[in-house]
Amino acid sequence: MIGARGSPSIAGIVLAAGRSSRMAPRNKLLEPVGGEPMVRRVAAVALAGGAKPVIVVTGHEAQAVGAALHGLDVTAILNPEYAEGLSTSLRAGLKALPRGIDGALILLADMPEVDLPVLRALMTAFTRADAICVPVHHGRRGNPMLWGSHYFAEMMGLTGDAGAKSLVARHKDHLVEVKVATGGIFEDVDAPADFARLKIPDPRHNRSAAAG
Repeated sequence: MIGARGSPSIAGIVLAAGRSSRMAPRNKLLEPVGGEPMVRRVAAVALAGGAKPVIVVTGHEAQAVGAALHGLDVTAILNPEYAEGLSTSLRAGLKALPRGIDGALILLADMPEVDLPVLRALMTAFTRADAICVPVHHGRRGNPMLWGSHYFAEMMGLTGDAGAKSLVARHKDHLVEVKVATGGIFEDVDAPADFARLKIPDPRHNRSAAAG
């Protein structure tokens, strides 16, 4: 059990290195969602949820993605092997974690509807370094997942364009399903049409309406 020294130490790893091929020539992570670049929104939610540190793994258009994070208390690291698949970014993020981390939230930078209650529910449910916490809505599992440090070495061995979900079947006895109230745990943004269905208001519009 974790807890002898207080609350578990949970980091956030935001995977933001992808080539955004279905949005080309635009980079979807830089597109505005709720009045800010999508990658910034995801990183800011991780920070607000209490993850520390928050590591953002960049690759494609790394300089522009890093600029979108300006002013946030995050660490952006470059994965030069990002074109070889998601697993390389996961490894880069894990390598950047400081010692003593009990678990890591693995967040996808193209899932902007993941909100604070989801992250807090996962972090509350995490009590063991060998736990794998996954959000569930209407019986269906989604993202992000919170992985205990017990699995970091195994995650480092992943290859190709697969994330850590491939390890779930091996460790299903340690899976903790956490019920959440939002379907945002399923909603990733890949193409222009995906932005149109997002239900995230732009606060700038709200201020303009109030001023009028």
